[in-house]
Amino acid sequence: MSFETLLTSLENGIFTIVINRPDKLNALNKTVISELGTALDEVYANPSIHAAILTGAGTKAFVAGADISEFLSLDANGGAALAAKGQELVFSKIEHCPKPIIAAVNGFALGGGCELAMACHFRLASENAKFGQPEVNLGLIPGYGGTQRLVQLVGKGKALELLLTANLIDANEAKQLGLVNHVTSSEALLEQTRKILEQILTKGPVAVARCIEAVNAGFDKTKNGYEEEIRLFGACFGTEEMKEGVSAFLEKRKAAFRQ
Repeated sequence: MSFETLLTSLENGIFTIVINRPDKLNALNKTVISELGTALDEVYANPSIHAAILTGAGTKAFVAGADISEFLSLDANGGAALAAKGQELVFSKIEHCPKPIIAAVNGFALGGGCELAMACHFRLASENAKFGQPEVNLGLIPGYGGTQRLVQLVGKGKALELLLTANLIDANEAKQLGLVNHVTSSEALLEQTRKILEQILTKGPVAVARCIEAVNAGFDKTKNGYEEEIRLFGACFGTEEMKEGVSAFLEKRKAAFRQ
């Protein structure tokens, strides 16, 4: 696939998406959002892709925010439309993808960049990573799910502190708060992310997808998370994957989920 603002590669079932605007600290603009939407469609549709990594080019930034120069021409309706389009094309697609998508955060993840990382199923960070939602400095609030996902990840009190002060936190504090799962050196970041995904890819892909779906249901106010878990648990019993997994366990061998 060829993009103006992204670099992509596929190796051993893992699709790596690199936001490639290092001179702009990989800031999100309309082109990046559109191309990310297209790349995510490929993740959904391509059976050779089993998981994805999302990262930024260079060591300075994952995504340092949105391209603020695009904001001045927008009124209230235009701002709402911008947020809605981004959620539809990118952020909701990531969150609800049945294939795991992991953020490898190198450097600044601010504003829309922090929101992009939070939309992923979980996050690894390099030691130089910085996270924050500084929108109030611009007289704005997050528009790509930041007020919702930050609360889910770190709790209401700490989320409100970060949102209202616009303070940045480093990788270690982000790990302590539960915003990121692991902190590594910059050099080891992608390797460690791939290692975790390689472990996940030895598991049943349908079960992995249903874990993601069940967890998301717990935060969907239109659904009862417990009821969804029961439904999805039952559905697993109708799969060849479950038969293979249980048989392998009883036969004391490693399950072969993917041929």
